[in-house]
Amino acid sequence: MAMIRSFTVGNGDMFYIKHDSDNFTIIDCQLFGDHKEWLVDELIQESKGKGIVRFISTHPDEDHLEGIEYLDERMPIQNFYVVKNDANKSNESESFKHYKKLRDGDKAFYVHKGCNRRWMNQGDDERKSAGINILWPDLENEDFKEALRASTDGLEFNNTSLVARYSLSGGVSFLWLGDLEKPFMEKIFDHIELKETTVVFAPHHGRDSGKLPNKWLDKLKPKIIVIGEAPSRHLNYYTGYNTITQNNAGDITFIPENGKIHCYSSWESYGKRDWLKDEGKPNEEFGVRDLDYYIGTLVV
Repeated sequence: MAMIRSFTVGNGDMFYIKHDSDNFTIIDCQLFGDHKEWLVDELIQESKGKGIVRFISTHPDEDHLEGIEYLDERMPIQNFYVVKNDANKSNESESFKHYKKLRDGDKAFYVHKGCNRRWMNQGDDERKSAGINILWPDLENEDFKEALRASTDGLEFNNTSLVARYSLSGGVSFLWLGDLEKPFMEKIFDHIELKETTVVFAPHHGRDSGKLPNKWLDKLKPKIIVIGEAPSRHLNYYTGYNTITQNNAGDITFIPENGKIHCYSSWESYGKRDWLKDEGKPNEEFGVRDLDYYIGTLVV
């Protein structure tokens, strides 16, 4: 059974997918302070027995790569999925230097729209596919090329973000968009193939500057939008959609099962959501941490 975890790590992003196949995927990292050690402990524990462990870097901003050197030291990164770039910064942190080492090294796989990779989206007799497809970037798109040039010049990095979609049997799916900004998403709408997606992690941590355009939402038809940890005054709360706000929920866990998603929060105060069905799913049924609290089940 699969498990998707979204962590509360300050104003940044970090996720993992424990696939229902021989795959384990980490998406971005922000490791610092008290949570750094226990979070990597959890990654090591949950990835045990998985034949393929991959790291997907959405884009080279500090709040998506901080502490990557610590992660690589404790849990060596063998498969680094990244948009090919030559991003530079005038004042490079140790984490950004380590990102560049991974980006330019022999562990890197450069992703782009429609790319194929054994065990990412192609299965064989040895191992099933992870079910991950890359919807963006289109390397020939002029708006993306402009964003890439800005990152090379050390000016801006958000719009070099990839878009990754994870789909499972039973019609359940998840979407990550890094820190794409609203004007950029408006520009590329006709150049990206969007499908209905069950859970969407709002770009740019849920900020209004990264608010999904209405025509994107009309295509995606999300059943849940996860809003990240940006300061509340900067957030867009997606009126009319069911949302889970990380500022209030803490770490969020999703357990897909037969066309349903059981949802958990690490903060008891968040409580059950009235738009989710209460199926009384105890944590121990799925091996969810004792610190997490059941908030309801989405029936897809």
